[in-house]
Amino acid sequence: MTAFGVCALGLAGIGVYGLVTHWVQQRSRELGVRVALGADGSRIAAMVVRQGMSLAVIGVGIGVVSALGVARAIRGLLFGVPANDLIVFVSIPLLLRVVALVAVSIPAWRASRIDPLTALRIE
Repeated sequence: MTAFGVCALGLAGIGVYGLVTHWVQQRSRELGVRVALGADGSRIAAMVVRQGMSLAVIGVGIGVVSALGVARAIRGLLFGVPANDLIVFVSIPLLLRVVALVAVSIPAWRASRIDPLTALRIE
């Protein structure tokens, strides 16, 4: 079960990374305009991190609510393990947020280094 959990955590990180990277590529022209108009790299990176993390927090919230519902449904199948373990329902969402922050930080760093001329030439 631990191996499946680690695989799921890795897939979640890769998914967030891929989504934010695609979003940055799609909006590279807009980011280039922002840089050309005077936005510094830290503001661009902060914007990308903020938007990426807002999606991650919404996803984690939906996941926690869903997990609480499923935990009630499978309570009879668990032996010796509480269905609503507070440590699990607090630590796993925190771990997912840390993984999402790392996954969002890489495209944010790349977005902060966008060259406005190159970004505006891309069609």
